[in-house]
Amino acid sequence: ALKILRQRRAAGADWDIVHAVTPVSPLAATRLHRLGRPVVLGPWNGGLGNPTHFPDIMRADAAWVYPLRRLGQGIDWLAGSSRHAAAILTANQATVDSVAPRYRHRCLTMLENGVDLEVFAPGPWPDPPGPARPLRLNYVGRFIPCKGISMLLEAVARMKDRQPILLTLVGAGPLDAELRAEVQTRGLSEQVTFTGPLPPTEVAARMREAHLFCLPSVRESGGAVLLEAMACARPVTAVAFGGPAEIVDDAVGRLLPDSGREAVVAALVEIFHDVVAQPDVWRARGAESLRRARQYYGWEAKMDEAITLYQRLLAQGERDER
Repeated sequence: ALKILRQRRAAGADWDIVHAVTPVSPLAATRLHRLGRPVVLGPWNGGLGNPTHFPDIMRADAAWVYPLRRLGQGIDWLAGSSRHAAAILTANQATVDSVAPRYRHRCLTMLENGVDLEVFAPGPWPDPPGPARPLRLNYVGRFIPCKGISMLLEAVARMKDRQPILLTLVGAGPLDAELRAEVQTRGLSEQVTFTGPLPPTEVAARMREAHLFCLPSVRESGGAVLLEAMACARPVTAVAFGGPAEIVDDAVGRLLPDSGREAVVAALVEIFHDVVAQPDVWRARGAESLRRARQYYGWEAKMDEAITLYQRLLAQGERDER
């Protein structure tokens, strides 16, 4: 990239700021500071450690991450990326903590994800759940160990004899056959639907069918699907670890404890009961989800946030030159 930009500059092009938009921190090393312009890095979303209370899941899912993290830190040091950056955009606190302490004052919070508000838009609220009407749940994502889908299935199994309940699983992945087998073993064939991968418009339609969007992932750096569900005016629940812990609160849904499988399953069951008992409260959480999605997470809002940052950096540079 540096060579190409130097060629373009020789042909007459120039820039006020250079922004290296690379969300995965270990791949974000750059020498673009050699152009002599303020460099913005990120938003980065790396540096997320592993939750300590889900050892079986993490052994199956993330062992390859550790050498990549170390490699990324070495490349960043060699390239001087953080050392010469005017600003480092970080998606969450874990990413801030992964930046060398002497550069953390340059870190600014900016979630790397956004949402297309035209595709992911609100629709009619489903009929409230009750003795004769099902509680409708939705999950969207890959079928891999860290997503915690088995915990969601266990919670549905505990609930099914107390309340009609339906769960739609949108996605695919290496655990597809295993999850389908678990559905049969738990006697959930009437409660759980597998759709396979869907295009965004159909994903949004599925989200609008639900009373609650569930993301039981135990290790999630961002959580774009949470933003998509929120833009559909649906309340959300997710594990209190990584990116979701900074997106979800009691105003838009409920965070699940990150203290182990049983704690997550029990909390999900409690939430399911609460949605049935207080549908208006959860519908209000969906309305707040929509408000936040529109104010903070739509792509226009993200662009406005970036432009404000650029203007601030340029103004700071002008002051430094005086």
